Amino acid sequence: QVRLVESGGGLVQAGGSLRLSCAASGTIFSINAMGWFRQAPGKQRELVAAITSGGSTNYADSVKGRFTISRDYAKNTVFLQMNSLKPEDTALYYCHADGVRSYSGDYVYKNDYWGQGTQVTVSS
Repeated sequence: QVRLVESGGGLVQAGGSLRLSCAASGTIFSINAMGWFRQAPGKQRELVAAITSGGSTNYADSVKGRFTISRDYAKNTVFLQMNSLKPEDTALYYCHADGVRSYSGDYVYKNDYWGQGTQVTVSS
């Protein structure tokens, strides 16, 4: 069974940095896209950044120039380097994976895996 486990969240002052990590576990053959979403209280979940198997990246306008997404393809891990953090970046950050080929008693191709979330709080 495929699981996504995030780490690296925490409390930081405005202008500071954090690095989030998300490792996918299980018998995984390939993952198409991995990314990060976030959800602040009272708001909808939104895409922060994503990266495909070919290395193409996509960022929300609000984080361009401040956040960088990267992957370790051999370890099925995705990272989010967050610099120049602002109070409005405060949210629960979720790891996401699409197009996952895995084996769990049978061969599986599935979209829409989610991690449990890691809290990022930026104080002003």
